[in-house]
Amino acid sequence: MFRSQYDCKLDPKGRLVLPAKIKAAIPEANGTTLMLRMAEDRCLALYPMVEYKKLENKIKALSIHNPEQRLLQRSFFNSVVDVELDSTGRLLIPKVYQAYAGLEKEVVVVGNGGRIEFWSQENYSKNIIVDPADLSGLMEKHLI
Repeated sequence: MFRSQYDCKLDPKGRLVLPAKIKAAIPEANGTTLMLRMAEDRCLALYPMVEYKKLENKIKALSIHNPEQRLLQRSFFNSVVDVELDSTGRLLIPKVYQAYAGLEKEVVVVGNGGRIEFWSQENYSKNIIVDPADLSGLMEKHLI
């Protein structure tokens, strides 16, 4: 389970060091390969292999004969790339992915359950509830 928010930096080559707590939460059985996806709200989603496989299986189960489902499959698989975590906990974010998410030097790394999200600070601030009262209201609406 990934959680919390971290302020990180991209180096000039586009490499990002995962925070130690995030790296420690990646299952050891995962190995060094992670899956990076262009995700909702112009963020990037990083998945350990076990979480990615759950999502991939759902996408693969869609019907190739249904135009909307076929479009979803094509678009999903086109938006995913595998990335390698090196021995220092760094991964290289491809330039096209950096551009999609508007990532420059400063990157907000957010644990979101089964995935890790990478955000530009500006975009992240538009996609988060800041006021705890507003969060409580939504929790009451959707969880109770």
